[in-house]
Amino acid sequence: MAYLIDTDIIIFALRGDKNVLTKFEENKNLPISISMITYAELIFGAKRSQNEQKNMIKVNHIRDIYAIEDLNEGVMEVFADVKAKMFKKDIRIEDMDLLIAATAIYNELTLVTNNTKHFENVPNLKLENWKK
Repeated sequence: MAYLIDTDIIIFALRGDKNVLTKFEENKNLPISISMITYAELIFGAKRSQNEQKNMIKVNHIRDIYAIEDLNEGVMEVFADVKAKMFKKDIRIEDMDLLIAATAIYNELTLVTNNTKHFENVPNLKLENWKK
């Protein structure tokens, strides 16, 4: 198994959440990555924080530890396919979150998030919650 870590789980880890940190430790020998979207969200959070420099050091450390999954043609095709299927069922999800989900699906990764209800209607998406 390999994991794609959502932004919220990274934030919980940075804040020292014991459950999340335990899960990272339990899975330290498995492939773990973040999406390009999560990377952008982390940069945004650091830049709007009161201590941009300190938080950018943390973001850069995360970038150095975990691979960043690119947005490529395959991810975009999954994104469009899933969005069209969900649209027909009148199910909406924000595009950035759907890009994260499409990244996980395309790369055959399990998405780790505390927002499982938010993602549960995305077809073919494997989910885990390390916060619980």
